[in-house]
Amino acid sequence: MKYLNEETAGAGAEGSRRNQHRRIYLDYAATTPVYPEVLEAMLPYLSGLDGCFGNPSSLYAEGKQAQAALEQARQVLARAVGASPLEIVFCSGGTEAIATVMGGMAQAVLNGQGRKPRARHVLCAAFEHHAVLDNCRALRRRGFEVELLRPRRDGHIHVSDLEAALRSDTLMVTVSLAQNELGCVMPVADLATAAHKQGAYFFTDAVQGLGKLPINLADLGVDAAAFSAHKLGGPKGAGAFFLRSDLPFLAEQLGGGQERGRRSGTQNVAGAVGFAQAAKLHSPSALAREAQRLAALRDDLMAGLLALSNRIRASVPISAGDVHGHLPGHVHVLVEGIDSQTLVLHLDEAGIAVSGGAACSAASLKPSHVLTAIGIAPKLAHGALRITMGANTTPEHGQRLLEALDNLLN
Repeated sequence: MKYLNEETAGAGAEGSRRNQHRRIYLDYAATTPVYPEVLEAMLPYLSGLDGCFGNPSSLYAEGKQAQAALEQARQVLARAVGASPLEIVFCSGGTEAIATVMGGMAQAVLNGQGRKPRARHVLCAAFEHHAVLDNCRALRRRGFEVELLRPRRDGHIHVSDLEAALRSDTLMVTVSLAQNELGCVMPVADLATAAHKQGAYFFTDAVQGLGKLPINLADLGVDAAAFSAHKLGGPKGAGAFFLRSDLPFLAEQLGGGQERGRRSGTQNVAGAVGFAQAAKLHSPSALAREAQRLAALRDDLMAGLLALSNRIRASVPISAGDVHGHLPGHVHVLVEGIDSQTLVLHLDEAGIAVSGGAACSAASLKPSHVLTAIGIAPKLAHGALRITMGANTTPEHGQRLLEALDNLLN
């Protein structure tokens, strides 16, 4: 499979010189290039070819055609995550998905719905994405008690710690499927089981997991989940969320009643079609092959980084070959004595795109809340470097990164 920014080898010495100066993208956790197959699937709904521009709520032929494409995309995405199409709701991305789920659940409970209508206690992992944490702050303003569940130094939320924090009035637990900065994969199935034993609902931000991990929501046992298309070769501005059919939920975005009343607004048909196509490309067999390839690249790069300088250390322990407890293409290190911004800008000048953490907070000079949550000192946390690999990454990319860092540190 070829991707839009795939490097092609030039001829002879001139080709080698050109390739040497090509930019290298190593921030796949921030976003991914749109796959050509995805763009091809979307084009009719973007260009209006063959009347594919219709509003899916319209009753005439163009609207019915758009509605059919939307429902086909819903079925494809539902199969990809192990859910019923009736439980999948399209929206504009992961942030909207998170806000809609958390706000809609809260509103339903405040209106006396659900199995625990008087529950007001919410447990949230302390190192969640800001999209989750900011919505937890919004829940506090609405009268909920939000308690942050601290991860351990290994970068994981442990089931025993959740069990100790659960209360009889706990309404909801929210823990991401894969931590967006560290790359640690949470034991979500076991965490959800523990929450359900106490009668609490379980919501997971699965934005970083889809396209990197096999996901079956029925096996995970979660009540709600959030997804985003642009993390797996789909378009930006397209997302979805999963709601179990018996979950208490009152939509807060009102209007035309689209998406069975759970998210009003004219649907982005092209985005939904592209999202579904991207999910289809990440079949279980394709995921398994790519996970092994990326894990080998990750392990080689981590070994090279640790050998490069005694100022570099791994943020969390990673076992070689691990594709279950850690995202396969995800490396996170701490560089002593130099801040993330300097590292990112130096590497950018060398033609390499990496980040210091989550893209939406990369401009902040504060140490990452993720790193301080797992007990890393703020001074050391300032030197965080996140390197995430994907479909176009080759061993040569890792070597160029090491050479660029060597020039800076030694």
